Amino acid sequence: FGIFATVLGAVGLTSLGVTDFSLAQSAAIGIIGGADGPTAIYVSSLLAPDLLGAIAVAAYSYMALVPLIQPPIMRALTTPEERQIVMVQLRTVSRREKISFPLMLLILVALLLPDAAPLLGMLCFGNLMRECGVVERLSAAAQNALINITTIFLGLAVGSKLVADKFLDVNTLGILGLGIVAFSVGTASGVLLAKLMNRFGGTPINPLIGSAGVSAVPMAARVSNKLGLEADPHNFLLMHAMGPNVAGVIGSAVAAGVMITLVG
Repeated sequence: FGIFATVLGAVGLTSLGVTDFSLAQSAAIGIIGGADGPTAIYVSSLLAPDLLGAIAVAAYSYMALVPLIQPPIMRALTTPEERQIVMVQLRTVSRREKISFPLMLLILVALLLPDAAPLLGMLCFGNLMRECGVVERLSAAAQNALINITTIFLGLAVGSKLVADKFLDVNTLGILGLGIVAFSVGTASGVLLAKLMNRFGGTPINPLIGSAGVSAVPMAARVSNKLGLEADPHNFLLMHAMGPNVAGVIGSAVAAGVMITLVG
């Protein structure tokens, strides 16, 4: 909801003459709503290289501001009783399931949406290295030294795109404005969908975990857990919220594949 609402918002602002975004640029801006920095960079590098710096800054800035942006929306859309819903203990997941999940996910995405395969392939590869238990040294390197090196080069590469005459203009303000709308719509949609699921009965779902669907891993899940503890000191929602959190990452990558396929 956040991604596609932002695409429509960018197209609408252009039609009103406020900004000047093409459809490809609007699609790249919309990915900010997924709250997934690497996905935003990947899509903008393909669809709107000239906006890569502004989109990356907006995506990572709002990811860092998740603890400030989400709580007011979550409190406004839920009642104290809903925030106190205690969810049942999660079942134990076997090693076989942990190993088969990334393999099945990658095969499914590669067959149905090849353009999203590079994004989800990296997620699945890291997950498989961690869970298979036979490449612990490589997994430890990827989780620590390699990710730190990558982050340094990522910052330098994105920073090189922030040339003043390209960055300090009205379109950048439009991107920042659309970014906050994307996060807000994504957060609200997740909470409201969880409330809707409760209407159909079954195991009660605390609506707070719906906000974690924006995929800012693991910050969004921590925010859901924090608000749950505020409502009930014995209500731990962290691992429950990680479900929609990881699903948000997968959903953002799939949405990115759709954008690249249709617009690229």
